[in-house]
Order: sequence, then structure tokens, then C-alpha cells
Amino acid sequence: MRLGTSIFLLAVGAILTFAVTYSVAGVDLQTVGVILMVIGVLGVVLEFAMFRPRDQRTTSVTTADPVSGTTRSETTRRDV
Repeated sequence: MRLGTSIFLLAVGAILTFAVTYSVAGVDLQTVGVILMVIGVLGVVLEFAMFRPRDQRTTSVTTADPVSGTTRSETTRRDV
């Protein structure tokens, strides 16, 4: 679930909980709204906790062999 879906669920849940006065037989719309809001909040928290951009460190090393004149480049990437 991405951030937009989580915010959408949060908004629909808030509308069902606080703005809708219509009642459906056998379904409590306010409870459904609270459940949707909880799922939306969990989605937002997980989005920021798990999928946030991480810092990356890139190290490049270039070595040259003075005898043969060949060069060798090595790049290392590491998440911090």
C-alpha cells in the first residue's frame, strides 16, 4: 500500500466516522470508518518507516598500473 492509498483510506474513514449520518441495516458505518482510519494510519506509518529514502555512500577508487599503463576503477555503494 503506497502513501496515496493510505491517505485515501484515512479520508474515507474520517468521512464515514464523522460526516455520514445514514444507517445501513447490519452495518455500523462509524465502525467501518474507524477501521479504515486505523488501516490508513498504519499504512502511512509503514510507508515512512520502511520505504523512506536511505542515505547512500558511494566510494570510487581508480588505480593505475605504472608498468602496463592499465587503469582499474572500482565503485562501492553502501546504504547507511
